[in-house]
Amino acid sequence: MKKLAGYGHDDHPADDPEKAQLAWSVVALDDCDECGDLRIELTLEEVGAPGAGLVAHLSPDTARRLRALLAMALEEIGEQPDG
Repeated sequence: MKKLAGYGHDDHPADDPEKAQLAWSVVALDDCDECGDLRIELTLEEVGAPGAGLVAHLSPDTARRLRALLAMALEEIGEQPDG
């Protein structure tokens, strides 16, 4: 099973010569034989270069840690995380 949770791209200007604009996707995954358990798949790749990105297979604990760190970063800039 591979179920797409969502996708999008970052909000960085596409015409910045120093930093690439990135696309991302998040997938729930249960068919990673090497992982041996359920995973959250996070893919990051340059916009316009599909298939050339990096894929992370996160355990549920690691995905929760990433979620918590994103919430902390939002709070640092004065934003309240959703949920």
